Amino acid sequence: MIDHKTGTRQEWLAARLELLAAEKELTRRSDEVARQRQDLPWVRVDKDYRFATDDGDASLADLFAARSQLLVYHFMFGPDYQAGCPSCSAIADGFDGSVVHLANHDVTLCAVSQAPLAKLQDYKKRMGWSFPWASSFGGDFNHDYHVTHTEQEWRTGAVEYNFRAMEVTPIGATDLHPMMTEISASVGVDWPTYRQQGPGMSAFVLDDGVVYHTYSTYERGVDALWGMYQWLDRAPLGRNEQGFWWRRHDEYDND
Repeated sequence: MIDHKTGTRQEWLAARLELLAAEKELTRRSDEVARQRQDLPWVRVDKDYRFATDDGDASLADLFAARSQLLVYHFMFGPDYQAGCPSCSAIADGFDGSVVHLANHDVTLCAVSQAPLAKLQDYKKRMGWSFPWASSFGGDFNHDYHVTHTEQEWRTGAVEYNFRAMEVTPIGATDLHPMMTEISASVGVDWPTYRQQGPGMSAFVLDDGVVYHTYSTYERGVDALWGMYQWLDRAPLGRNEQGFWWRRHDEYDND
C-alpha cells in the first residue's frame, strides 16, 4: 500500500493553485533561459568535418539539408558498440516524430555517432526510426564537441565534459556499480569502452554559407529532450527509479 497523504477536493484545489503559481514562475524563468541561450555568441566552425550518411559523404553544412538551423543529438554509439545506448535510444524514441515538424520550421534534427554507418543503419532499421543519422567515424567531430574521449584521457581519471574537468572512473577499475556493468553489457562492451562516449546535443546555424556553433548541452541538460521523463515527472509517483529500469522499446516484456 502506498503511504501518501489524502484530502478533500477543496484541499486538493488549494494545493494545486499554489503549485500552479510555482509552475507559472518556472515557465517564465524557462522562457528567459531560452532567450539567454539564443543570445549566446556564435562561433565560426572552420574545420572541415566529414560524415558518412545515407546519401554519401557529407560536410557539416550538408547536414543542414538546405535549412538554416541544425540540431545535432550526440547519440552514444561507439565503433565497438553492438547496439546503441539504451538511454539515447529512449531519447530518440521521443524525438523521432518531431523531425518532420522541425523541418517545417527551418530546423534539421540529425543524430551523429562515432560508429560506422552500416551499424547505425542496421540499428535504425531495428528501432523503426526515420530521423537522419550520420557517422563521424574516423573524424574529430565527437572529440571536438566533447562527447567522445580516448582511452588515454580516461586513464588520467578526468576528462573535459559539460564545460569542466570531470572526474571519472579510471580505466581498469574493478569496483564498478552493478548498474555500470549492466548498461555497458547492454551495448556489448565493457564499462571503460562504453563510457568513452557521452550524451549531448549541439546547435548550429548556417548564415551566408558559413556554419556557426551556437549551443551545446550535456548531462542533465539533455533531460529536457528525454520526453519519457517529462511524462514521469507528472505521474503520481514521479520517476520512482530503481537501478537500470528502462530498456529499448523492443526489449520490454509485455506479456
